[in-house]
Amino acid sequence: MRLTFIGTSHGVPEPHRRCSSYLLETGGKYYVIDMGTQTIEDLRRLGVPIDDVRLVICTHPHGDHTNGVISFVDLVNWYFKSASPTVLLPDEALIPPLRAWIAANQSGELRDGIALGLVREGVTYEDENLKITAVRNQHCRNAFSFFVEAEGKRILFTGDLRHPTVDFPAPAFELECDLILCELAHFSADDCIPVFDRTKAKKILHTHVSPRWHESLARQMAAKHPYEYGAVQDGLELKL
Repeated sequence: MRLTFIGTSHGVPEPHRRCSSYLLETGGKYYVIDMGTQTIEDLRRLGVPIDDVRLVICTHPHGDHTNGVISFVDLVNWYFKSASPTVLLPDEALIPPLRAWIAANQSGELRDGIALGLVREGVTYEDENLKITAVRNQHCRNAFSFFVEAEGKRILFTGDLRHPTVDFPAPAFELECDLILCELAHFSADDCIPVFDRTKAKKILHTHVSPRWHESLARQMAAKHPYEYGAVQDGLELKL
C-alpha cells in the first residue's frame, strides 16, 4: 500500500502546502481521502489512470477538504467517460449543489457510472482491496475520522477534530494502527502527546499543520516517544 500526500496545509493553502488531500494505492486501484485542492491535476501529473480511481471520500464538509470534488466530478463526467468512481460526501446538503453545478456548466445531468453517496457511521465503504470505517467526531456537523484497512495494515485518518482529549477516535486505543495521521491545525502537538501515548500506534504523523503550532511540533519532534513521530509535507510518499 502506498500513501501519497497531495495536500497537507491547514485551512488555507500556503506557498509550499496545498489543502488536504491524500492518495492511497492498493491492489492496483486508487482511493482519495479528502479533496481540498485540485487533486485531479495531481492525479494526471502522477500518471494515475483516472479509470483506476475507485473512490473519493471526504472527512467533513469544509471547503479545504471538499473544494476539489467539483473539478474531479466535472472532468469525470464529460471527459473521462469510462471512469466509474464512487464519491462519498459527509453531508447530504453537498449533493444537490454538486449536481446543479454540473448541470449548469455542461447543460446536462450527471452521467451513469458516477456514484454519489453519503459517508455513514460504521463500515462506509468496502471492496476487494480495502475497508473504510467511519467514526463521528465533533469538529463540525457531520465530521468523521476514518480507519482504513488494506493489505493487513491499518491507518487512522483523524480528519479535523474538536480536540484530541474530547473526540479522538476511541478505537485507536484498542486497535493496533500502523499509522495515525492527525491534524495539527486546531490544537498544539503538546495537547496530542498524552492522547497518542494511550494508542497502539507504530507511527504517528501530523498533517494539516498550522504555523502557530510549529514551535510545539518542533519541541515534540525533538523528544523521545514510544512510536515513530513526525510531520508530513506535500509530495511525500510512504509505503506501508
